[in-house]
Amino acid sequence: MSIALTALTCDSILAATSIPAVILTVGTAAYFSVGESDISQTSHAVRRNYPVIGNLRYVLETIRPELRQYIVESDMDGRPFDRMHRAQVYQRAKNVNDTLAFGTRRNLYENNAEWACHSMWPKHISIEEARHSIGTSEWGCKAPYNSSILNISGMSYGAISENAILSLNNGAKYGNFFHNTGEGGVSVFHMKNGGDLVWNLGTGYFAAGSGEGDKRVFDATCFQETLEEAEGKVKMIEIKLSQGAKPGHGGLLPKSKITKEIAKARRLPFPPQSDCHSPSSHSAFSNPEELVQFISHLRDLSGGLPIGIKLCVGQPKEFAALCKAITEIGVGPDFITVDGAEGGTGAAPPEFSDSIGLPLEEGLVLVRNMLIGAGLRDKVKIIAAGRITNGFAIVRTLALGADVTNSARGFMLSLGCIQALKCNSNKCPTGIATTNKDLMEGLDPEDKALRVYNFHKRTVQAALDIIGAMGHECVSDVTSDDIMRRGSNNVRTLSERFPSIEPNSLLEGKAPESCKIFGMGAHLTNPLPKDGFTNV
Repeated sequence: MSIALTALTCDSILAATSIPAVILTVGTAAYFSVGESDISQTSHAVRRNYPVIGNLRYVLETIRPELRQYIVESDMDGRPFDRMHRAQVYQRAKNVNDTLAFGTRRNLYENNAEWACHSMWPKHISIEEARHSIGTSEWGCKAPYNSSILNISGMSYGAISENAILSLNNGAKYGNFFHNTGEGGVSVFHMKNGGDLVWNLGTGYFAAGSGEGDKRVFDATCFQETLEEAEGKVKMIEIKLSQGAKPGHGGLLPKSKITKEIAKARRLPFPPQSDCHSPSSHSAFSNPEELVQFISHLRDLSGGLPIGIKLCVGQPKEFAALCKAITEIGVGPDFITVDGAEGGTGAAPPEFSDSIGLPLEEGLVLVRNMLIGAGLRDKVKIIAAGRITNGFAIVRTLALGADVTNSARGFMLSLGCIQALKCNSNKCPTGIATTNKDLMEGLDPEDKALRVYNFHKRTVQAALDIIGAMGHECVSDVTSDDIMRRGSNNVRTLSERFPSIEPNSLLEGKAPESCKIFGMGAHLTNPLPKDGFTNV
Protein backbone atom coordinates (compact mmCIF):
# COMPACT_ATOMS: atom_id res chain seq x y z
CA MET A 1 0.00 0.00 0.00
CA SER A 2 2.78 2.44 0.94
CA ILE A 3 4.73 1.56 -2.23
CA ALA A 4 1.71 2.24 -4.41
CA LEU A 5 1.05 5.51 -2.56
CA THR A 6 4.65 6.61 -3.03
CA ALA A 7 4.54 5.86 -6.77
CA LEU A 8 1.25 7.73 -7.04
CA THR A 9 2.72 10.70 -5.19
CA CYS A 10 5.80 10.78 -7.51
CA ASP A 11 3.62 10.59 -10.58
CA SER A 12 1.52 13.47 -9.25
CA ILE A 13 4.61 15.58 -8.56
CA LEU A 14 6.10 14.88 -11.99
CA ALA A 15 2.79 15.62 -13.64
CA ALA A 16 2.49 18.86 -11.76
CA THR A 17 6.05 19.89 -12.42
CA SER A 18 6.63 21.89 -15.58
CA ILE A 19 9.62 21.29 -17.87
CA PRO A 20 11.00 24.81 -17.18
CA ALA A 21 10.99 24.06 -13.49
CA VAL A 22 13.02 20.89 -14.06
CA ILE A 23 15.50 22.79 -16.18
CA LEU A 24 15.75 25.52 -13.55
CA THR A 25 16.32 22.97 -10.80
CA VAL A 26 19.02 21.10 -12.75
CA GLY A 27 20.66 24.36 -13.81
CA THR A 28 20.74 25.68 -10.28
CA ALA A 29 22.25 22.47 -8.99
CA ALA A 30 24.90 22.54 -11.74
CA TYR A 31 25.64 26.21 -11.00
CA PHE A 32 26.30 25.60 -7.31
CA SER A 33 28.27 22.42 -8.05
CA VAL A 34 30.60 24.20 -10.49
CA GLY A 35 30.83 27.21 -8.21
CA GLU A 36 31.80 25.08 -5.22
CA SER A 37 34.43 23.31 -7.31
CA ASP A 38 35.86 26.63 -8.53
CA ILE A 39 36.10 28.08 -5.04
CA SER A 40 37.75 24.99 -3.57
CA GLN A 41 40.38 24.50 -6.29
CA THR A 42 43.73 26.34 -6.07
CA SER A 43 45.17 25.99 -9.60
CA HIS A 44 43.34 28.86 -11.33
CA ALA A 45 43.01 32.27 -9.67
CA VAL A 46 40.41 33.49 -12.18
CA ARG A 47 38.05 30.60 -11.41
CA ARG A 48 38.55 31.02 -7.68
CA ASN A 49 37.90 34.77 -7.74
CA TYR A 50 35.07 34.57 -10.25
CA PRO A 51 33.30 31.22 -9.74
CA VAL A 52 31.38 29.79 -12.71
CA ILE A 53 31.69 32.83 -14.98
CA GLY A 54 35.48 32.60 -14.85
CA ASN A 55 35.23 29.34 -16.81
CA LEU A 56 34.09 31.34 -19.82
CA ARG A 57 37.68 32.49 -20.30
CA TYR A 58 38.87 28.92 -20.84
CA VAL A 59 35.99 28.15 -23.20
CA LEU A 60 36.90 31.15 -25.35
CA GLU A 61 40.60 30.24 -25.23
CA THR A 62 39.72 26.78 -26.56
CA ILE A 63 37.74 28.02 -29.55
CA ARG A 64 39.87 31.13 -30.20
CA PRO A 65 41.73 29.65 -33.24
CA GLU A 66 38.43 28.73 -34.90
CA LEU A 67 36.89 32.13 -34.15
CA ARG A 68 39.90 33.89 -35.60
CA GLN A 69 40.18 31.72 -38.71
CA TYR A 70 36.51 31.69 -39.69
CA ILE A 71 35.28 35.07 -38.44
CA VAL A 72 38.06 37.55 -37.68
CA GLU A 73 40.93 37.11 -40.14
CA SER A 74 40.90 38.66 -43.61
CA ASP A 75 42.15 37.08 -46.83
CA MET A 76 45.63 38.50 -46.17
CA ASP A 77 45.80 37.41 -42.51
CA GLY A 78 46.72 34.10 -40.97
CA ARG A 79 50.02 32.45 -40.16
CA PRO A 80 51.97 30.50 -41.28
CA PHE A 81 49.78 30.79 -44.42
CA ASP A 82 47.16 33.45 -45.03
CA ARG A 83 43.69 32.60 -46.28
CA MET A 84 44.46 33.73 -49.83
CA HIS A 85 47.35 31.29 -50.23
CA ARG A 86 45.43 28.45 -48.56
CA ALA A 87 42.43 29.01 -50.82
CA GLN A 88 44.66 28.98 -53.89
CA VAL A 89 46.07 25.58 -52.93
CA TYR A 90 42.58 24.18 -52.26
CA GLN A 91 41.28 25.42 -55.61
CA ARG A 92 44.16 23.96 -57.58
CA ALA A 93 44.02 20.67 -55.70
CA LYS A 94 40.30 20.37 -56.45
CA ASN A 95 40.95 21.40 -60.06
CA VAL A 96 38.41 24.23 -59.91
CA ASN A 97 38.58 27.87 -60.97
CA ASP A 98 41.47 29.66 -59.24
CA THR A 99 41.37 32.94 -61.13
CA LEU A 100 41.27 36.30 -59.34
CA ALA A 101 38.47 38.79 -60.03
CA PHE A 102 38.71 42.58 -60.03
CA GLY A 103 42.49 42.85 -59.68
CA THR A 104 45.10 42.29 -57.00
CA ARG A 105 44.29 42.56 -53.28
CA ARG A 106 47.94 43.27 -52.47
CA ASN A 107 49.35 46.73 -51.84
CA LEU A 108 52.14 46.92 -54.40
CA TYR A 109 53.56 50.05 -52.76
CA GLU A 110 54.21 48.60 -49.31
CA ASN A 111 57.62 47.46 -48.09
CA ASN A 112 58.71 44.05 -49.41
CA ALA A 113 56.14 44.05 -52.23
CA GLU A 114 57.75 42.12 -55.08
CA TRP A 115 57.08 41.30 -58.70
CA ALA A 116 58.57 39.58 -61.76
CA CYS A 117 59.84 41.62 -64.70
CA HIS A 118 58.06 40.42 -67.81
CA SER A 119 59.26 40.64 -71.41
CA MET A 120 57.67 42.15 -74.49
CA TRP A 121 58.50 38.87 -76.20
CA PRO A 122 57.07 36.07 -74.01
CA LYS A 123 57.86 32.42 -74.65
CA HIS A 124 56.16 29.09 -73.94
CA ILE A 125 57.70 26.35 -71.77
CA SER A 126 56.09 22.90 -71.59
CA ILE A 127 55.78 21.15 -68.25
CA GLU A 128 57.86 18.25 -69.60
CA GLU A 129 60.82 20.63 -69.87
CA ALA A 130 60.56 21.82 -66.25
CA ARG A 131 63.02 19.29 -64.91
CA HIS A 132 66.59 19.25 -63.65
CA SER A 133 69.17 16.44 -63.62
CA ILE A 134 70.78 15.71 -60.23
CA GLY A 135 73.93 13.61 -59.98
CA THR A 136 77.65 14.14 -60.63
CA SER A 137 79.32 11.34 -62.59
CA GLU A 138 82.74 12.79 -61.78
CA TRP A 139 82.08 11.95 -58.11
CA GLY A 140 80.79 8.45 -58.77
CA CYS A 141 77.06 8.95 -59.35
CA LYS A 142 75.85 6.23 -61.74
CA ALA A 143 72.11 6.92 -61.64
CA PRO A 144 71.39 10.67 -61.96
CA TYR A 145 67.80 11.63 -61.23
CA ASN A 146 65.74 13.87 -63.50
CA SER A 147 63.78 15.94 -60.97
CA SER A 148 60.70 18.10 -61.28
CA ILE A 149 61.13 21.72 -60.14
CA LEU A 150 58.54 21.09 -57.37
CA ASN A 151 58.53 18.04 -55.10
CA ILE A 152 57.26 16.82 -51.74
CA SER A 153 59.51 17.76 -48.83
CA GLY A 154 60.30 15.41 -45.94
CA MET A 155 57.43 14.32 -43.68
CA SER A 156 57.94 11.16 -41.64
CA TYR A 157 55.52 8.28 -41.30
CA GLY A 158 54.32 8.70 -37.73
CA ALA A 159 54.36 12.47 -37.98
CA ILE A 160 51.71 12.10 -40.68
CA SER A 161 49.29 9.22 -41.13
CA GLU A 162 49.56 6.18 -43.37
CA ASN A 163 46.67 7.47 -45.50
CA ALA A 164 48.50 10.76 -45.96
CA ILE A 165 51.66 8.90 -47.02
CA LEU A 166 49.70 6.77 -49.49
CA SER A 167 48.03 9.86 -50.96
CA LEU A 168 51.26 11.82 -51.33
CA ASN A 169 53.19 8.99 -52.90
CA ASN A 170 50.45 8.08 -55.33
CA GLY A 171 50.12 11.73 -56.34
CA ALA A 172 53.89 11.86 -56.87
CA LYS A 173 53.64 8.82 -59.12
CA TYR A 174 50.84 10.40 -61.17
CA GLY A 175 52.79 13.63 -61.59
CA ASN A 176 56.30 12.16 -61.96
CA PHE A 177 57.90 14.04 -59.08
CA PHE A 178 59.65 12.81 -55.95
CA HIS A 179 58.38 12.20 -52.44
CA ASN A 180 60.85 12.71 -49.58
CA THR A 181 60.33 10.12 -46.83
CA GLY A 182 61.29 12.28 -43.87
CA GLU A 183 63.68 10.82 -41.31
CA GLY A 184 61.21 8.21 -40.01
CA GLY A 185 62.40 5.48 -42.37
CA VAL A 186 61.01 3.90 -45.53
CA SER A 187 57.62 2.41 -44.67
CA VAL A 188 55.46 -0.01 -46.63
CA PHE A 189 53.12 2.93 -47.24
CA HIS A 190 55.93 4.81 -49.00
CA MET A 191 56.59 1.83 -51.27
CA LYS A 192 53.07 0.58 -51.99
CA ASN A 193 52.15 2.89 -54.89
CA GLY A 194 55.54 3.11 -56.58
CA GLY A 195 56.18 6.85 -56.55
CA ASP A 196 59.79 8.06 -56.66
CA LEU A 197 61.35 8.34 -53.20
CA VAL A 198 64.14 10.40 -51.69
CA TRP A 199 65.24 8.60 -48.55
CA ASN A 200 65.91 11.07 -45.76
CA LEU A 201 68.60 9.65 -43.47
CA GLY A 202 68.54 11.40 -40.11
CA THR A 203 70.53 11.17 -36.90
CA GLY A 204 68.56 8.12 -35.75
CA TYR A 205 69.51 6.16 -38.90
CA PHE A 206 66.00 4.74 -39.09
CA ALA A 207 65.82 1.81 -41.52
CA ALA A 208 69.62 2.06 -41.79
CA GLY A 209 70.91 1.57 -38.27
CA SER A 210 71.02 -0.49 -35.13
CA GLY A 211 70.92 0.09 -31.40
CA GLU A 212 68.27 1.42 -29.04
CA GLY A 213 67.41 4.72 -27.40
CA ASP A 214 69.96 7.44 -28.11
CA LYS A 215 72.68 4.90 -29.00
CA ARG A 216 71.71 4.41 -32.64
CA VAL A 217 74.55 3.88 -35.13
CA PHE A 218 74.67 3.51 -38.90
CA ASP A 219 74.54 -0.09 -40.15
CA ALA A 220 75.66 -0.64 -43.76
CA THR A 221 73.95 -4.04 -44.01
CA CYS A 222 70.63 -2.66 -42.78
CA PHE A 223 70.99 0.26 -45.19
CA GLN A 224 71.42 -2.02 -48.17
CA GLU A 225 68.58 -4.31 -47.06
CA THR A 226 66.18 -1.34 -47.02
CA LEU A 227 67.30 -0.33 -50.52
CA GLU A 228 66.69 -3.88 -51.75
CA GLU A 229 63.22 -3.95 -50.21
CA ALA A 230 62.42 -0.64 -51.92
CA GLU A 231 63.03 -2.37 -55.28
CA GLY A 232 64.41 0.67 -57.05
CA LYS A 233 61.86 3.16 -55.74
CA VAL A 234 64.53 5.09 -53.82
CA LYS A 235 66.04 7.47 -56.38
CA MET A 236 68.21 9.65 -54.12
CA ILE A 237 69.44 9.68 -50.53
CA GLU A 238 69.48 12.80 -48.37
CA ILE A 239 71.55 13.01 -45.19
CA LYS A 240 69.69 15.28 -42.81
CA LEU A 241 72.01 17.52 -40.79
CA SER A 242 69.29 19.89 -39.60
CA GLN A 243 65.91 21.25 -40.60
CA GLY A 244 63.99 24.49 -40.50
CA ALA A 245 61.78 25.09 -37.44
CA LYS A 246 64.13 23.19 -35.12
CA PRO A 247 67.74 23.26 -36.42
CA GLY A 248 70.20 21.67 -34.03
CA HIS A 249 67.42 20.04 -32.02
CA GLY A 250 66.76 16.32 -31.80
CA GLY A 251 63.49 14.54 -31.24
CA LEU A 252 61.89 11.77 -29.23
CA LEU A 253 59.03 9.39 -29.93
CA PRO A 254 57.75 7.87 -26.66
CA LYS A 255 57.65 4.08 -26.73
CA SER A 256 53.93 4.24 -25.95
CA LYS A 257 53.40 5.74 -29.43
CA ILE A 258 55.55 3.25 -31.32
CA THR A 259 53.13 1.07 -33.27
CA LYS A 260 54.03 -2.14 -35.03
CA GLU A 261 54.03 -0.33 -38.39
CA ILE A 262 56.29 2.48 -37.13
CA ALA A 263 58.69 -0.03 -35.60
CA LYS A 264 58.88 -1.92 -38.90
CA ALA A 265 59.53 1.26 -40.90
CA ARG A 266 62.29 2.36 -38.55
CA ARG A 267 63.63 -1.17 -37.99
CA LEU A 268 63.11 -0.98 -34.25
CA PRO A 269 62.32 -3.92 -31.98
CA PHE A 270 58.65 -4.51 -31.22
CA PRO A 271 57.32 -4.36 -28.58
CA PRO A 272 59.64 -1.39 -27.95
CA GLN A 273 62.01 -1.55 -25.01
CA SER A 274 62.70 2.17 -24.85
CA ASP A 275 61.78 5.55 -26.34
CA CYS A 276 62.87 6.25 -29.92
CA HIS A 277 65.48 9.01 -30.04
CA SER A 278 66.62 11.28 -32.86
CA PRO A 279 69.80 12.85 -31.45
CA SER A 280 70.77 16.39 -32.33
CA SER A 281 73.90 15.22 -34.18
CA HIS A 282 75.16 12.25 -36.18
CA SER A 283 77.32 9.49 -34.77
CA ALA A 284 78.74 8.46 -38.19
CA PHE A 285 80.69 11.71 -38.63
CA SER A 286 81.66 14.76 -36.59
CA ASN A 287 83.40 17.17 -38.99
CA PRO A 288 83.27 18.20 -42.67
CA GLU A 289 85.96 15.79 -43.83
CA GLU A 290 84.20 12.81 -42.23
CA LEU A 291 80.87 13.96 -43.69
CA VAL A 292 82.34 14.03 -47.20
CA GLN A 293 83.76 10.55 -46.69
CA PHE A 294 80.38 9.31 -45.40
CA ILE A 295 78.71 10.71 -48.53
CA SER A 296 81.16 8.79 -50.68
CA HIS A 297 80.56 5.64 -48.60
CA LEU A 298 76.78 5.85 -49.08
CA ARG A 299 77.24 6.40 -52.81
CA ASP A 300 79.25 3.19 -53.02
CA LEU A 301 76.80 1.21 -50.85
CA SER A 302 73.82 2.40 -52.91
CA GLY A 303 75.32 1.49 -56.27
CA GLY A 304 75.84 5.09 -57.35
CA LEU A 305 72.63 6.85 -56.34
CA PRO A 306 72.78 10.65 -55.96
CA ILE A 307 73.69 11.47 -52.35
CA GLY A 308 72.96 14.86 -50.81
CA ILE A 309 72.67 16.69 -47.53
CA LYS A 310 69.89 18.74 -45.99
CA LEU A 311 70.46 21.63 -43.61
CA CYS A 312 69.08 24.84 -42.26
CA VAL A 313 72.07 27.15 -42.59
CA GLY A 314 73.52 28.38 -39.32
CA GLN A 315 77.14 29.49 -38.96
CA PRO A 316 78.59 30.53 -42.35
CA LYS A 317 82.13 29.50 -41.42
CA GLU A 318 80.99 25.91 -40.96
CA PHE A 319 79.58 25.77 -44.49
CA ALA A 320 82.82 27.32 -45.73
CA ALA A 321 84.68 24.49 -43.99
CA LEU A 322 82.49 21.94 -45.80
CA CYS A 323 83.24 23.56 -49.16
CA LYS A 324 86.93 23.46 -48.31
CA ALA A 325 86.72 19.75 -47.47
CA ILE A 326 84.97 19.03 -50.78
CA THR A 327 87.59 20.88 -52.81
CA GLU A 328 90.49 19.19 -51.02
CA ILE A 329 89.11 15.63 -51.02
CA GLY A 330 87.75 15.92 -54.54
CA VAL A 331 84.31 14.45 -53.88
CA GLY A 332 81.11 15.80 -52.37
CA PRO A 333 77.30 15.79 -52.31
CA ASP A 334 75.34 15.63 -55.54
CA PHE A 335 72.83 18.05 -54.06
CA ILE A 336 72.27 20.26 -51.04
CA THR A 337 68.76 20.87 -49.70
CA VAL A 338 68.52 24.27 -48.04
CA ASP A 339 65.67 24.40 -45.55
CA GLY A 340 64.62 27.87 -44.42
CA ALA A 341 64.13 28.66 -40.75
CA GLU A 342 60.49 29.40 -41.63
CA GLY A 343 59.98 25.72 -42.46
CA GLY A 344 57.40 23.63 -40.65
CA THR A 345 57.47 20.69 -38.27
CA GLY A 346 54.95 18.72 -36.26
CA ALA A 347 56.31 19.88 -32.92
CA ALA A 348 59.24 22.04 -31.85
CA PRO A 349 60.25 24.32 -28.98
CA PRO A 350 58.97 27.82 -29.85
CA GLU A 351 62.40 29.38 -29.34
CA PHE A 352 63.82 27.09 -32.05
CA SER A 353 60.98 27.75 -34.50
CA ASP A 354 61.04 31.51 -33.93
CA SER A 355 64.68 32.40 -33.36
CA ILE A 356 67.22 29.90 -34.73
CA GLY A 357 68.63 29.44 -38.22
CA LEU A 358 68.79 31.51 -41.40
CA PRO A 359 65.53 32.12 -43.29
CA LEU A 360 65.42 30.59 -46.76
CA GLU A 361 66.52 33.62 -48.76
CA GLU A 362 69.66 34.32 -46.72
CA GLY A 363 70.52 30.63 -46.38
CA LEU A 364 69.99 29.90 -50.06
CA VAL A 365 72.08 32.87 -51.20
CA LEU A 366 74.89 31.94 -48.83
CA VAL A 367 75.00 28.35 -50.12
CA ARG A 368 74.77 29.54 -53.74
CA ASN A 369 77.63 32.00 -53.36
CA MET A 370 79.82 29.62 -51.36
CA LEU A 371 79.47 26.96 -54.07
CA ILE A 372 80.13 29.46 -56.86
CA GLY A 373 83.13 30.92 -55.08
CA ALA A 374 84.55 27.46 -54.38
CA GLY A 375 84.12 26.36 -58.01
CA LEU A 376 81.54 23.71 -57.06
CA ARG A 377 78.26 25.13 -58.37
CA ASP A 378 78.33 23.12 -61.61
CA LYS A 379 78.62 19.86 -59.65
CA VAL A 380 76.30 20.44 -56.68
CA LYS A 381 72.60 21.06 -57.34
CA ILE A 382 70.56 23.11 -54.87
CA ILE A 383 67.10 22.13 -53.63
CA ALA A 384 65.28 24.77 -51.58
CA ALA A 385 62.30 24.57 -49.22
CA GLY A 386 60.42 27.15 -47.16
CA ARG A 387 56.74 28.19 -47.52
CA ILE A 388 56.47 27.42 -51.22
CA THR A 389 52.82 27.14 -52.25
CA ASN A 390 52.45 28.95 -55.58
CA GLY A 391 54.14 29.58 -58.90
CA PHE A 392 55.67 32.91 -57.98
CA ALA A 393 57.30 31.41 -54.87
CA ILE A 394 58.91 28.78 -57.11
CA VAL A 395 60.18 31.41 -59.57
CA ARG A 396 61.57 33.65 -56.81
CA THR A 397 63.37 30.67 -55.25
CA LEU A 398 64.86 29.64 -58.61
CA ALA A 399 65.94 33.24 -59.15
CA LEU A 400 67.87 33.20 -55.87
CA GLY A 401 69.87 30.17 -56.96
CA ALA A 402 67.86 27.00 -56.46
CA ASP A 403 67.63 24.35 -59.17
CA VAL A 404 64.64 22.55 -57.60
CA THR A 405 62.10 23.38 -54.88
CA ASN A 406 60.38 21.29 -52.22
CA SER A 407 57.18 21.91 -50.30
CA ALA A 408 55.73 20.05 -47.32
CA ARG A 409 52.91 22.19 -45.98
CA GLY A 410 51.79 23.12 -49.48
CA PHE A 411 51.12 19.45 -50.20
CA MET A 412 49.51 19.04 -46.77
CA LEU A 413 47.09 21.80 -47.73
CA SER A 414 46.40 19.98 -50.99
CA LEU A 415 45.39 16.94 -48.90
CA GLY A 416 42.86 19.09 -47.06
CA CYS A 417 44.84 20.51 -44.12
CA ILE A 418 42.83 23.39 -42.63
CA GLN A 419 45.74 24.87 -40.62
CA ALA A 420 44.10 23.84 -37.35
CA LEU A 421 47.57 24.00 -35.71
CA LYS A 422 47.01 20.70 -33.88
CA CYS A 423 49.89 18.75 -35.45
CA ASN A 424 51.46 18.17 -32.04
CA SER A 425 48.27 16.89 -30.38
CA ASN A 426 47.52 13.76 -32.44
CA LYS A 427 44.07 15.31 -32.96
CA CYS A 428 44.42 16.60 -36.52
CA PRO A 429 40.79 16.95 -37.66
CA THR A 430 41.63 16.13 -41.29
CA GLY A 431 43.43 12.84 -40.54
CA ILE A 432 46.79 14.04 -41.87
CA ALA A 433 49.06 14.72 -38.86
CA THR A 434 47.76 11.95 -36.63
CA THR A 435 48.09 8.23 -35.94
CA ASN A 436 44.50 8.04 -34.70
CA LYS A 437 42.80 5.43 -36.89
CA ASP A 438 39.37 7.01 -36.48
CA LEU A 439 40.58 10.40 -37.67
CA MET A 440 42.64 9.12 -40.57
CA GLU A 441 39.60 7.22 -41.88
CA GLY A 442 38.25 10.55 -43.09
CA LEU A 443 41.15 10.88 -45.54
CA ASP A 444 40.53 8.87 -48.71
CA PRO A 445 43.90 8.06 -50.36
CA GLU A 446 42.53 7.73 -53.89
CA ASP A 447 40.72 11.06 -53.88
CA LYS A 448 43.55 12.91 -52.16
CA ALA A 449 46.18 11.48 -54.52
CA LEU A 450 44.40 13.21 -57.40
CA ARG A 451 44.39 16.45 -55.42
CA VAL A 452 48.14 16.16 -54.82
CA TYR A 453 48.64 15.61 -58.56
CA ASN A 454 46.38 18.53 -59.51
CA PHE A 455 48.09 20.92 -57.10
CA HIS A 456 51.52 20.00 -58.39
CA LYS A 457 50.60 20.21 -62.06
CA ARG A 458 48.79 23.54 -61.87
CA THR A 459 51.37 25.16 -59.56
CA VAL A 460 54.29 24.12 -61.78
CA GLN A 461 52.36 25.34 -64.81
CA ALA A 462 51.80 28.70 -63.11
CA ALA A 463 55.56 28.96 -62.49
CA LEU A 464 56.29 28.12 -66.14
CA ASP A 465 53.78 30.71 -67.32
CA ILE A 466 55.63 33.35 -65.29
CA ILE A 467 59.04 32.23 -66.59
CA GLY A 468 57.71 32.28 -70.14
CA ALA A 469 56.25 35.76 -69.58
CA MET A 470 59.77 36.86 -68.59
CA GLY A 471 60.93 35.86 -72.07
CA HIS A 472 62.86 32.77 -70.98
CA GLU A 473 62.78 29.45 -72.80
CA CYS A 474 64.20 27.36 -69.95
CA VAL A 475 63.76 27.33 -66.16
CA SER A 476 67.51 27.54 -65.68
CA ASP A 477 67.55 30.93 -67.42
CA VAL A 478 65.83 32.64 -64.47
CA THR A 479 68.14 34.97 -62.55
CA SER A 480 67.83 37.33 -59.61
CA ASP A 481 67.70 40.23 -62.08
CA ASP A 482 64.19 39.05 -63.00
CA ILE A 483 62.59 39.81 -59.62
CA MET A 484 62.20 43.26 -58.05
CA ARG A 485 61.40 44.14 -54.44
CA ARG A 486 60.33 47.42 -52.87
CA GLY A 487 62.26 48.68 -49.87
CA SER A 488 61.56 51.58 -47.52
CA ASN A 489 62.75 54.18 -50.02
CA ASN A 490 63.79 52.31 -53.17
CA VAL A 491 63.09 49.44 -55.54
CA ARG A 492 65.87 46.97 -56.20
CA THR A 493 66.31 43.69 -58.03
CA LEU A 494 67.11 40.60 -55.99
CA SER A 495 70.55 40.63 -57.59
CA GLU A 496 71.16 44.03 -55.96
CA ARG A 497 69.74 42.83 -52.66
CA PHE A 498 71.69 39.55 -52.77
CA PRO A 499 74.74 40.04 -55.00
CA SER A 500 76.45 37.02 -56.51
CA ILE A 501 80.20 36.47 -56.66
CA GLU A 502 82.63 35.42 -59.34
CA PRO A 503 83.38 31.71 -59.88
CA ASN A 504 86.41 30.50 -57.90
CA SER A 505 86.73 33.89 -56.17
CA LEU A 506 86.78 32.29 -52.72
CA LEU A 507 89.60 30.00 -53.79
CA GLU A 508 91.57 33.09 -54.71
CA GLY A 509 90.56 35.11 -51.64
CA LYS A 510 88.67 37.68 -53.72
CA ALA A 511 85.21 37.72 -52.12
CA PRO A 512 83.61 41.15 -52.55
CA GLU A 513 82.99 43.29 -49.46
CA SER A 514 79.21 42.99 -49.94
CA CYS A 515 79.46 39.24 -49.37
CA LYS A 516 81.63 39.35 -46.27
CA ILE A 517 78.64 40.12 -44.07
CA PHE A 518 77.50 36.58 -44.82
CA GLY A 519 80.85 35.14 -43.74
CA MET A 520 81.99 34.43 -47.29
CA GLY A 521 85.22 36.39 -47.21
CA ALA A 522 87.15 33.28 -46.18
CA HIS A 523 90.18 31.97 -48.04
CA LEU A 524 89.36 28.39 -48.94
CA THR A 525 92.97 27.82 -49.97
CA ASN A 526 94.03 27.41 -46.33
CA PRO A 527 94.65 23.79 -45.26
CA LEU A 528 91.59 22.07 -43.79
CA PRO A 529 91.88 22.29 -39.99
CA LYS A 530 91.59 19.13 -37.95
CA ASP A 531 88.30 20.13 -36.39
CA GLY A 532 87.00 21.42 -39.72
CA PHE A 533 85.61 24.65 -38.28
CA THR A 534 88.47 26.99 -37.30
CA ASN A 535 90.78 29.26 -39.32
CA VAL A 536 88.27 29.24 -42.17
